[in-house]
Amino acid sequence: MDLPAAAPADIVVTGRALEAPALPLGTVALGPADLATAAGRIEAALARVPGLSAFRRASSASASPTAQGVTLRALGGNAASRTAVTLDGVPQADLFAGWVATAALDAGPLAAARVTRGGGSVADGPGALAGAIALDSALPATFAALRGGSFASLDAAAAVGLPVEGGGALGIAGRFRRSAGFLLVDSDRAGPVDAPARFRQAGLRARALAPVGAATELQASFAAFDDLRLRGVEGAETGTRGGDLSLRLVHRGALPAELLLFGQLRDFRARTLTLNPERTAATLALDQVATPARGAGGRAELRPASWLRLGGDWRLAEGETRERFRFVARAPTAVRVAGGRSRTAGGFVEVEARPLPSVTLLAGGRVDGWALRGGILRETEIATGRPLLDATAADRRGTEASWRAGARWAPWVGSPVAVRLAGYSGWRLPTLNELHRPFRAGLDATAANPLLDPERLRGVEAGLDITDTNARLAVTLFANRLEGAIANVTRGRGPGSFPGVGFVPAGGTFRQRLNLPAIRARGVEADGAVALGALELGGGLAAVAAEVGGGAVAPALDGLRPAQTPQLWLSAHAGYARGPVAARLDLRHEGARFEDDLNARRLAPATTVDLQLAVRLGPWLAFTFDAQNLLDATVETGFSGALLERADPRTLLVGLRLGRDRAAQESGRNRMSTRITPRPRPGKLAS
Repeated sequence: MDLPAAAPADIVVTGRALEAPALPLGTVALGPADLATAAGRIEAALARVPGLSAFRRASSASASPTAQGVTLRALGGNAASRTAVTLDGVPQADLFAGWVATAALDAGPLAAARVTRGGGSVADGPGALAGAIALDSALPATFAALRGGSFASLDAAAAVGLPVEGGGALGIAGRFRRSAGFLLVDSDRAGPVDAPARFRQAGLRARALAPVGAATELQASFAAFDDLRLRGVEGAETGTRGGDLSLRLVHRGALPAELLLFGQLRDFRARTLTLNPERTAATLALDQVATPARGAGGRAELRPASWLRLGGDWRLAEGETRERFRFVARAPTAVRVAGGRSRTAGGFVEVEARPLPSVTLLAGGRVDGWALRGGILRETEIATGRPLLDATAADRRGTEASWRAGARWAPWVGSPVAVRLAGYSGWRLPTLNELHRPFRAGLDATAANPLLDPERLRGVEAGLDITDTNARLAVTLFANRLEGAIANVTRGRGPGSFPGVGFVPAGGTFRQRLNLPAIRARGVEADGAVALGALELGGGLAAVAAEVGGGAVAPALDGLRPAQTPQLWLSAHAGYARGPVAARLDLRHEGARFEDDLNARRLAPATTVDLQLAVRLGPWLAFTFDAQNLLDATVETGFSGALLERADPRTLLVGLRLGRDRAAQESGRNRMSTRITPRPRPGKLAS
């Protein structure tokens, strides 16, 4: 954003945190061009990073929000994310269940994303078990964009960016999307109750940036979103809404420091229906009326020397689910309230040393305290008020330590080749959802477990980075062991009554959330790109052998692959930018996966192709054409009764964009091209 001429030359707002150190871990940096996708969703951009996936591979257009837990390195998934996701430093994991609301992230334009594959939650907090994804908002700018196409889709985005006297900036951005949706099951086998998975999503984000002196910057942000989806059956709706408010003070002077404070509100509602085998009738099984949750947190960091980082963070969350269930003649006969409070607080230290000009050593550790309080699970008969279940979880607290250490070696200063080695540990506290809320999906029922312990991870990795002006290549070998992995473990089959869930009908499965002894994952990751004039080629892969160690807890799972975890990810792209024309073609392949823990329900491999085309018609106007899943591949995501559900089919969108091209401004190339950025050389921690 151009600053007013009256602004002093040495005062420039950035909207960013202190510069992150060059960790000796498998890290992928994404710029504005990389974050532009045919779907226009941040999840589609992150899916280009091999090894990164949501619990289910459907997009946020059709998946249940509870299927959007993010993980890395084939460590298995559920609703809760095993990867920390932050936007301008503010954690984005749902306060109650741990999944990520992507509608909030898509509300405004993003400038960059940094994906760190590997644990060691030293500076990223206790949720960064399998890695961390740090998203940075773009500087306020003015633009408007409108797209429409398949399934009566409409996608509108706009923003206003204004300079503020003294060198600051103010911006408001918003996005609205809607679609009539598509059938989640094969149209030839769909029944009268099946309906297109329509959705309506809206988000708003405001940012104010102001210099406080020549070396200090104040950043204030507000965000709100609303996300309503129909899950393929009339009446089976999910709704999510929430808001964030944050203040961040960044000082880049002689003693760099950063202070962040934030508050959050979330709510979730859902209606779950059970279908008969012929799909001619749908019966309401659960009405999750509301899941109000609120939280607050903060983070502080100080860099008293170029080789030293000191800091701490804390987070509070409380919430409960309010549900109506056990329907008779379409009327609920019982209600449920379940929830509690959680708290984490910790401090960290990280030091860097350069014993030789070509060798950089990094070591850090943190200690966290955690507490779980006020846990309840109460079920009451509506007609009589008689309690059916009144369980109170004992308050618990504990302390966890985690660390990471690594080294980077280059044959000489400025060498394009670098070798890195790292080891780490990390942990994650169970979510309130995992601890206290039972749930049903179709005929299956899963019981909560208030006695769940934190998950803990240990890992090692070694990598090779080759970086030139127009090319880069990174290869990483890793081995991770996740102990106490929280999973939905099969304990029995219906018909019958089971503890915590009641009656399970014939054909249904009873599961309970348990800590598994271990999930082991060993594999290789690689990604690279080369620029050949106006053409750029790139790609990546992740091949991971992951298996569950069930032990005495779940001996039937020994040696099986974690649910929803493929062995192979492949991605490739070709980008072209010359004159007013830019295009990008993306290919993504995921190997077969299993929907369930027993590896009985196989989901086939899937290969999708996306296409983006932009033609600039003038300095402020561009025509866009976007094709998602261009070849209309079938992407299996799970089962609806006996039928397979699919993710987004081919979706074509045409549109116009008014405004200067942000990616072209920041990278010097068209927005569809991927910027080749040299990997960070070994250097000091100071920004």
